[in-house]
Amino acid sequence: QDLVRNNYVRRLKEKEYQLRALQSQINPHFLYNTLDSINWLAAGSGQPEISRMVQALAVLFRETTRQQEHLIRLEQELELTEVLTQEVEHYAAGLTRKGRSAATVTRSIASIKSFYNCMIALGIMDHNPAKGVAPAKVERKLPQILTGKEVELLLEQPECTDLKGYRDRAMLELLYATGIRVSELIALDVDDLNLSAGVLRCASKGKERVIPLYQTAVRALSEYLHRVRPQLVESPSETALFVNMSGDRMSRQGFWKLIKYYQEKAGIEKDITPHTLRHSFAAHLLENGADLRSIQEMLGHADISSTQIYSRLLNQKLRDVYHKAHPRA
Repeated sequence: QDLVRNNYVRRLKEKEYQLRALQSQINPHFLYNTLDSINWLAAGSGQPEISRMVQALAVLFRETTRQQEHLIRLEQELELTEVLTQEVEHYAAGLTRKGRSAATVTRSIASIKSFYNCMIALGIMDHNPAKGVAPAKVERKLPQILTGKEVELLLEQPECTDLKGYRDRAMLELLYATGIRVSELIALDVDDLNLSAGVLRCASKGKERVIPLYQTAVRALSEYLHRVRPQLVESPSETALFVNMSGDRMSRQGFWKLIKYYQEKAGIEKDITPHTLRHSFAAHLLENGADLRSIQEMLGHADISSTQIYSRLLNQKLRDVYHKAHPRA
């Protein structure tokens, strides 16, 4: 096994240095094809640490192509194993000078840290030069939410005239009823739903929470579960609650396309993502008197500070109303 592993590592390193040598004049299509070949090598190795290294390399080089610039002072012809903390800091400062946002700089540093963690796991290096680099301070933006009327308009778009319409209505109702993440939505199994009790069990990040469902969502889910899903699922062993038209578990990409389609159909100008309904769920609960701790529990936030952003959102809305309505404002 060690011999096979070392052979794959050697071939991966060869690909890595090829990419670095061509980086300043690289063609994106060539880059992606080369990364595909690296992924093929990793898949054949059966070694999880090599797969992690490949994923880190893919993030680094895809980002480099998108930004059209070198990684970590490439002009000095540094080997990846020779990079020091000051080189990583110089790279981060260079991104800032070029006008990159704090979020972009932070994401770049995180990618570099991940890459060197893989190098350590592979025994190629014994330290992470990016470990001591402080991330850029990212200003937390207020999330965009839908108004109550916009939510109603969006939920009305799926037409319950065919299997797809019933399924889509059930998915959208469940997302707004519970505020769960899209990753949690598509990971749900049939057993996670208790329609008689009107609750959903959601397990994520090692924790489990139970979220109540309003009656409209219960009805939509009941119709889908008893009338539609049996016609979509061919294999009795399929446990997924929501499936695509081929009977397989719904994917993130599939749901993304679905929600974009209904946004356009509803004529809503706001840029709606699956997370928009999660934000709207929390903001509307808070607006109607729910306490932060209850919302935190339903959202599955580990830290109350993640939930407090909705208080800021509500305060901003009150200020806007005040300035619009007060005669002397």
